[in-house]
Amino acid sequence: MTILLIAEHDNASLSDQTAKALSATLQIGADVDVLVAGKGAKGAADAAAKLKGVRKVLLTEADELAERLAEPTAALVVSLAGGYDTIVAPATSAGKNIAPRVAALLDVAQVSEIIEVVSPDTFKRPIYAGNAIQTVQSTDAKKVITVRTASFAVASQGNAAAVEIVSAAATSVYRPLLRTNCPRWAVRN
Repeated sequence: MTILLIAEHDNASLSDQTAKALSATLQIGADVDVLVAGKGAKGAADAAAKLKGVRKVLLTEADELAERLAEPTAALVVSLAGGYDTIVAPATSAGKNIAPRVAALLDVAQVSEIIEVVSPDTFKRPIYAGNAIQTVQSTDAKKVITVRTASFAVASQGNAAAVEIVSAAATSVYRPLLRTNCPRWAVRN
């Protein structure tokens, strides 16, 4: 099972949220690649490569990724999704913005804010404002998951994974959709 972890970063440095999400991801499967998408994000990619359990780091740098907006990032993730069984993101504001778009584009259900990995396809997540815990099993061929990082420890360092440059041309597939056949969304000149 191959897994793509979307890194949380500020272009200059990697967030601890990524290392915590990696701990959860390693409980799902062992072949984990980390995607660092941004502009001038080589430092974040190098930091991700040092995390134990990372197979390789995919670094994509482009102007449209500089502000780490959800739409071009989701388009990039979907273009890479063919090689992965599971796509994971920390349940941060960025992760919770990107993951639903990826799930919708892949036409799969998203499993949100997991707090425990039971098996590679079964997870525990809080519901009812945290008053109950739900066990969810995903039957989708591809899984899109966000991780509530407070429930997991920071992954240790000491790795030397390769950093692979990925073309940003895939992000150009994003185009906002205009619904001209719906009166509510009609384009008026």
